[in-house]
Amino acid sequence: MFKRVLVAVDGSPPSTAALTRALEIVKAFNADLIVVTVYDTTPVIGVGFDYGYMQTQFIEAAKAQAEKAIADARELIERAGAKAETRIIESHRTWSGIVDTAIASQVDLIVMGSHGLSGLDKLVMGSVTQRVLQHTHLPVMVVRD
Repeated sequence: MFKRVLVAVDGSPPSTAALTRALEIVKAFNADLIVVTVYDTTPVIGVGFDYGYMQTQFIEAAKAQAEKAIADARELIERAGAKAETRIIESHRTWSGIVDTAIASQVDLIVMGSHGLSGLDKLVMGSVTQRVLQHTHLPVMVVRD
């Protein structure tokens, strides 16, 4: 049923739960696993002499967090005795990086964690998972933490 599965990770407990579920799926279907993390390069809004320095620091910190998320995912994959292709994607919109990678990789399923935000938190912070659901026709499995 599934030949290629993409799981999005960010180092959070919900994304770890999603990776664990994706590992179960690829094992059951003998499918390929693609693990992605997307870091946002949206400019920090600022004015002044230090603006360029702040922007560089922001991007470096975001990339370091993405690298850690992938390293942690690789460790979990190895412990499970599985194999996966891992990718770090740079994008101005996290959801778009996930959807574009899923389409380009011709996956059959996207697996994502959800923090389960609601109300004002969801309105203010948005939901990457919700945006992925809105912008793809691919099946998406949402794993709650």
